[in-house]
Amino acid sequence: MIEIEIMKKYECLKSSEIPAEFGPGEVHQKVYLLNGELVPWSGVYQDVKSPVYVTEENGDCHPYHLGSYPKLTSKESMSALNSAIEAYDYGRGKWPVMGVEKRTAIMSRFLNRMAEKRDEVVRILMWEIGKSYPDALKEFDRTLEYIRDTIDTYKELDRDNSRPEIEEGIFAQIRRSPLGVVLCMGPYNYPLNETFATLIPALIMGNTVIFKPPKVGVLLFEPLLQLFAECFPKGVVNTIYGKGSEVVTPIIESGKINSLAFIGSSKVADNLKLKHPKPHRMRAILGLEAKNVAIIMEDADLDSAIPEIVSGALSFNGQRCTALKMLYVHESIKDEFLQRLVAAVDALKVGLPWEDGVKITALPEEGKTEYLKNLVDDAILHGAKLMNPEHGGNIVNSMFTPAVMYPVNDKMKLYYEEQFGPVVPVMSYHDIEEPLQYIINSKYGQQVSLFGTNSDTIADLIDPLVNQLCRVNINSQCQRGPDTFPFTGRKDSAEGTLSVYDALRSFSIRSIVAAKGTETNKDIVRDIIRNNKSSFLSTDYIL
Repeated sequence: MIEIEIMKKYECLKSSEIPAEFGPGEVHQKVYLLNGELVPWSGVYQDVKSPVYVTEENGDCHPYHLGSYPKLTSKESMSALNSAIEAYDYGRGKWPVMGVEKRTAIMSRFLNRMAEKRDEVVRILMWEIGKSYPDALKEFDRTLEYIRDTIDTYKELDRDNSRPEIEEGIFAQIRRSPLGVVLCMGPYNYPLNETFATLIPALIMGNTVIFKPPKVGVLLFEPLLQLFAECFPKGVVNTIYGKGSEVVTPIIESGKINSLAFIGSSKVADNLKLKHPKPHRMRAILGLEAKNVAIIMEDADLDSAIPEIVSGALSFNGQRCTALKMLYVHESIKDEFLQRLVAAVDALKVGLPWEDGVKITALPEEGKTEYLKNLVDDAILHGAKLMNPEHGGNIVNSMFTPAVMYPVNDKMKLYYEEQFGPVVPVMSYHDIEEPLQYIINSKYGQQVSLFGTNSDTIADLIDPLVNQLCRVNINSQCQRGPDTFPFTGRKDSAEGTLSVYDALRSFSIRSIVAAKGTETNKDIVRDIIRNNKSSFLSTDYIL
């Protein structure tokens, strides 16, 4: 079992033990963003509890009460929909017809204002989802960089489209135009970055937006609501909170959502799409689950492979769609690999988000530790062993210490299910066809990591794997970044592609203004362009 001193330390934290610079206080969000205003809420509130446990003065130990937010109803969500529809106004609204220069200036202003909220957002992020302080800082800073890159790429895209085309005697101006009203729903593991990865490109392309934060990871947006209200025209950004069936279902069933940006499970995504009366009219950009595999070949350099694999499997407790969730190791090196893997996993520091060097923190999802224990118990029942019994698989309130399971087989839940947590399943193989068949038969198709030193062997794997998955990583963990690279998946892992460039395309459509080359038409087009009468039919661009 994990050492008793560590167990006691994390069973319950005294308020006096919280460093002053990391004390979260309480965040009670009493408003929601609608039609450019922060509307006071007088209804039911949803309490928010941190995964970090604390002891009160009376001795009671319980999750830290972080705050509350409005629990809206279908009435408010339909008001948000109507606000977004009115702001878009069939493409005639102030925002969709606004020129690129003005739109990017507004986005830049929001970016600068958002940077001022760094400390506040990061502190809430730590307490709300249990993310370590360095990782919370990284998520915030990466989001700012994503916005900067999106602004720059949008300008570049506009420059590329500023030159008219003439084919077969027909003049044409081809640019990208918005889709309409977009519903953005992000995940709890990267609630800021992943939500903004769809929200920001949707906005900058001229769409109006309704965004619903994830069930876990709501309060961190509270410091940003005023900025949205002040920076963007009214109705362009609207927020909804509450149970999905009550606040999301009605607006999708209305048929008035033009695009759905959702990052979560494929089951929920399918249910949402089916609720639209005309699903083909709702463009979906979906980032879904994955069961990414690492294939460790007999000639792998374990000195470099082990740290990369441990990071790939257990960064932010393994709560990433890109995490390595199945390890296939060649049987000739399995003993050494397992020994070194277990040692590296057990060396990870378990602790509180603000502690130096902490790698494993509390899990924010309700019932998650019980789910992971069930996976471990089921694997043991069907023949696996907990390879690190002294340190692994222990539960301390909302903490679950990383468990390495071997050998995993197809009778176990862990073989099929995305664990999304600190459980590391390992299988051994004799023939490379074994991990290939696992990938082929999997319902997921995001990424794979290959660890080896023989270029011929790796080359033989690349060509078939890129036809099954969307990214093959050589001697490195699976990951999303850099954000300029395309991020997508096959099968049940994604629909659409996200990157700085691809997201701009995902939330827009190519539109054309065309005219035959008659003298009358030339005069009309020339007058419109020279006198800047149209934002679309224009040769202006931003340097």
